[in-house]
Amino acid sequence: MKKLYVAMVGLPGRGKSTLARRIRDGLNSEGISAKIFNNGDVRRQLLGDASTEPDFYNPDNSFGREARELICRRNLENARDWLAYGGEVAILDATNASAERRRYLEENLTDHPLLFIECVNEDPLLLNACIRRKADLPEYANYTKNEALASFMKRIGYYETIYEPLSSEKYWMCVDTTANRVLAEQPCEVSPYYAAIREIVVSMWINNLYLARHGQTEFNVQGRIGGDPPLTAKGRAQAQALGRHMANIPLEWVFTSTRMRSHETAAPVLESHPRAHSMALREFDEIWAGDCENMLYSEIREKMPEVSAGRNANKYSYMYPNGESYAILQERVRRGLRRALFLSGDTPLLILGHQAINRVLISLFLRQRTEDVPYIHIPQNQYFHIQLTPTRKLFERVPYEPGGVQDTALRDPKVYS
Repeated sequence: MKKLYVAMVGLPGRGKSTLARRIRDGLNSEGISAKIFNNGDVRRQLLGDASTEPDFYNPDNSFGREARELICRRNLENARDWLAYGGEVAILDATNASAERRRYLEENLTDHPLLFIECVNEDPLLLNACIRRKADLPEYANYTKNEALASFMKRIGYYETIYEPLSSEKYWMCVDTTANRVLAEQPCEVSPYYAAIREIVVSMWINNLYLARHGQTEFNVQGRIGGDPPLTAKGRAQAQALGRHMANIPLEWVFTSTRMRSHETAAPVLESHPRAHSMALREFDEIWAGDCENMLYSEIREKMPEVSAGRNANKYSYMYPNGESYAILQERVRRGLRRALFLSGDTPLLILGHQAINRVLISLFLRQRTEDVPYIHIPQNQYFHIQLTPTRKLFERVPYEPGGVQDTALRDPKVYS
């Protein structure tokens, strides 16, 4: 059977290493032997802290240039040897930013086909967050946060001076890593693995997503819409129960909306996961009711009967006066989910949303008719646990308060396979 080299391409913060791991894990799950060969790992083994300084990446630094070429050769040889002794797909994880470097790979990896996968991401929020995460790497342990950030930004600047997008390479694929989308490609049809790799690239990949709604608020009790109300005593108790329940569940990221009730519900979870990253995304703010914000539902029925009638006739498509509809909401929620999944990089994450937000999120995973989306049940004492990979689909609703009833029908993975 033919073997394959895969070489990642792209500037830092574009999702190369996450995609490389997905390709490896996805192929391994199919019984295909795949392994990652990371230039950074070789660099740290050979040079240690000396390679952390940004000027090491200056194209005019002859020592750094020769060292990087040595690292590339060493990693290339490791990959070639591994394929020779039984491996099937060797993944070279590096920037491979210049056309010159890619020509070198093509000229020296001639025993098997070579597929380049370029990762692009131009979302400024995601780029900023990814760069800040890079500053937390162990190699920056002796730096202050600001020093590490400045150093890494300078490193990226050097990469940008030599970066050239894919164009003339024999086999390649350009991927928007925030949307799991192939933007352009020159297919490697000579390889039996190309179709499997392409499916992995375009698949939504979720190892463990926990989706919860905020606890009870004063507006929930009053029957009032929207606003930014605090939790009630019962809502705070629900938040504490969620924190206790999730204390032993690994979490790397907690995403909230910008609203107080979402932050209050997240607080006990973050207390039990002090190393978890947290971020508030406006994409997860509750549906905007426009002129109806802060009103009682009874007031809307009495003073704005046309709103109640319009919502009753088509709740999914009806837009509040100067507000949003579920149809409009879907695109910003989808954007928020893409951002959360990209930043979490396949690690466990919790999204603490709102009723309409969670309805839309759930509809992205289930085959739900649009007219039914605004009526999906979103309890305040249960959360949804979702796993979604090319080989596994799980959707379950789990209670976190004593006496809660678990929805066993939703637990059956066969329903959603």
